[in-house]
Amino acid sequence: MANIRLLDCTLRDGGYINDWNFGKHTIQDILAKLVESNVDYVEVGFLRDCEYEPDKSLFNNCAEIANILPENRGKTKFTAMSLHNKYSIDKLEPYDGKTIDAIRVTFHDYDIDEGLAYIRRVKEKGYKVFVNPINIMGYSDEMILQLLKKVNELHPYAFSIVDTFGSMMKDDLLRIYSLIEHNLSKDIVIGLHLHENLALSYSLAQDFINMKASDRECVIDASMLGMGRSPGNLCMELIMDYMNKRQSGHYDVNPVLDGIDDHIARLKQIEAWGYDTAYAISAKYNLHRNYAEFLLDKGRLRAKQINQILGSVEAGKKTAYDEAYIERLYQDFQNNAIDDAQVLQKLSQELAHKNCLILAPGPSILEEKDKVAAYIEKEKPVVLSANFVPDGYHADYVFCCNAVRLETILGKKSLPDLVITSNLLDMCEEKALQARGDKTEVLEVNYMDLSFRENEPSDNSVIMLLRLLKKLEVGRVALAGFDGYHTDYKANYVADYMASQHTKGEEENKKIKGYMEQLEKQMEIQYVTKSLYH
Repeated sequence: MANIRLLDCTLRDGGYINDWNFGKHTIQDILAKLVESNVDYVEVGFLRDCEYEPDKSLFNNCAEIANILPENRGKTKFTAMSLHNKYSIDKLEPYDGKTIDAIRVTFHDYDIDEGLAYIRRVKEKGYKVFVNPINIMGYSDEMILQLLKKVNELHPYAFSIVDTFGSMMKDDLLRIYSLIEHNLSKDIVIGLHLHENLALSYSLAQDFINMKASDRECVIDASMLGMGRSPGNLCMELIMDYMNKRQSGHYDVNPVLDGIDDHIARLKQIEAWGYDTAYAISAKYNLHRNYAEFLLDKGRLRAKQINQILGSVEAGKKTAYDEAYIERLYQDFQNNAIDDAQVLQKLSQELAHKNCLILAPGPSILEEKDKVAAYIEKEKPVVLSANFVPDGYHADYVFCCNAVRLETILGKKSLPDLVITSNLLDMCEEKALQARGDKTEVLEVNYMDLSFRENEPSDNSVIMLLRLLKKLEVGRVALAGFDGYHTDYKANYVADYMASQHTKGEEENKKIKGYMEQLEKQMEIQYVTKSLYH
């Protein structure tokens, strides 16, 4: 046990969940509880070029860190993390033994020399330094050996195995650890930082403890309840308990459990970190997790479709996230281009110059049903629903552009005619509908023509349907259930199954309002029920 230590990174890695805004009281209470638990190291947050706010675990210098450290530190040492290109080394005071004891520095495989030069400066100021290369799974064996040679010359306090994208399995860990163990100076500590993409962090931590050389000093990172940028980290309370049971550990788990109850558990309401299939897929391809997050935020793809898109990311794009690139891949995937001229002609004959009512899936179609029913009775519009089959209403057409929703729609016992976009062709075969006795007609239109305007994509179903109706030259359009997104994602839809924690809320509302302002200049639109866009 003497040569295995634990480092808590809740206030640093966990900050990705709440923008590091824990609150000063919470920061200080978490630190006090971790000291009480006898954890060996606590990472208090990031050193950043920023405007210091006492409620955040982001700091410009060590003097600011001193304000939140407990008077009684026990045997616990304190660290902070710095990205070499996001914190000016000139702001770092010389080490005086009164604040943090060590600094952990990260860099990518494409800026190794810049990272190591920065580490040299930190070391010259008297701090212990952890070398934390981002995404070691992206390094070849030769690259690891070359890096270790440079690290030995620099001689930092520690060198960490950082599984940035959570793609590591036991054989990967054994290979990488063996390379490091046999080529890193024996008096340099080996660290381990794991992520939960494959739900393996707890198992891999145990494997690491069992495989490490008996005379090698090691540090294992963890966080309270595994809090960290989704899908999260190794759980501190679990690895503490394991160390106590199997490695003669000295940790008191109870203060950590209290800290979870008092502060951490509620933060899952912001973003529920933990295992998720999309993050497992991103780990499968050793990709930056933002690619998975981007596709999850679309809320319109099945896991197998996310798998297809992530599997097509080029090798040179895997490590550094490129939003424009993944947007192109997403649009290319969705745009299964077809010749829809005959379908558009048929729809135009049926809808041109007529009044249409779009039923969107907001709860107002139930809350204001009398108002909607009165409108239908008076105007007798053609009724189209967007991405769902409405209960209690008759729809003449169901428009669908979303794979997740189409799967539910096709599960209905009876269906109106379907207007689907070309990205869904492989899911919806007219023959299959006819085989079950349906008379449903499937009308296919091009996805890209409706989702992309003026170099800005929008795959909101109502916006796409309005664009289609404009193309068909309808007379006027009324909207019901187009309520807008609220903070409580469960309150956004008429049915619970439609709710998604990946809804963007206010950001999405602003975009949609902008699209609506453009469309209202081009066609006659009225709102039958309440809406944030009107």
